[in-house]
Amino acid sequence: MAPRSAPSARRLRIGIELRRLRERAGMTAAEAARALGTTQGQMSNIEANRFGVSADRVRTLARIYGCTDQPLVDALADMGADRTRGWWEEYRDVLPSPHLDLAEMEHHATALRVAQVINIPGLLQTPDHARALFGEAVPALAPHEIEHRVSHRIKRQVVLFRDHPVPYTAIIHEAALRMQFGGRGVTRGQLRHLVETSDQPHVTLRVIPFDGTSFPTAGHGLDYAHGPVTALDTAQLDTSHGSELMDAAGKLETYRLVLDRMERATLKPTASRDLIHRIAKDT
Repeated sequence: MAPRSAPSARRLRIGIELRRLRERAGMTAAEAARALGTTQGQMSNIEANRFGVSADRVRTLARIYGCTDQPLVDALADMGADRTRGWWEEYRDVLPSPHLDLAEMEHHATALRVAQVINIPGLLQTPDHARALFGEAVPALAPHEIEHRVSHRIKRQVVLFRDHPVPYTAIIHEAALRMQFGGRGVTRGQLRHLVETSDQPHVTLRVIPFDGTSFPTAGHGLDYAHGPVTALDTAQLDTSHGSELMDAAGKLETYRLVLDRMERATLKPTASRDLIHRIAKDT
């Protein structure tokens, strides 16, 4: 397994949250270092999580900062204690870090909500559909790069089929269902896969029909991962210039509202499945 060249997004999040706790306490990094009995340089390493932050150190810093949010402290301590490396690490040398960060985010989520207007959500894609999408990437990918991305995308789907699957809600616009990436045969297979996956009790599909009401979106794909506490939620925005992870409280609140409003524009799950069936028959 390739060595990690930089902290993952999850490890970085611990440092970010510790810095936020310090700033809320009105302490400088130098003051925090003195209270901890270390140097300002070491505090910088802690907040960047360059070497890992233990659960004990998380709790010590929370006490120094006067944090009384015990569920948040416990969640951060659990994150610090978790040093396991997931399956996505095998892709460290062959895929950009955002791909790995997304898989890690999904793996640790307590629930997932996603919204797509043009594409089928990644956790619901068939290999052929994913291969057709990656084949249209700009700049173009080499065949072996496409296969690395396809296999990584399919392995991400384990979160829906493991012993304790994550609750998953996908909001999909009708436009995404009618896009024929890879041709009619690939599209029919993809639509059948959507219906089959939605049979799982923890998977909810909701479709925004063409004749529905308006809804807030810029057309970008949105993945929202619920954490053990709301403060540790994460949103991922998929744009033409790459993916972006967001953890600021204001942005998280905005994207929760966006998803709520988009969901209100959807058909109910049964009607959504019926629409997918009809589109599959017409494809």
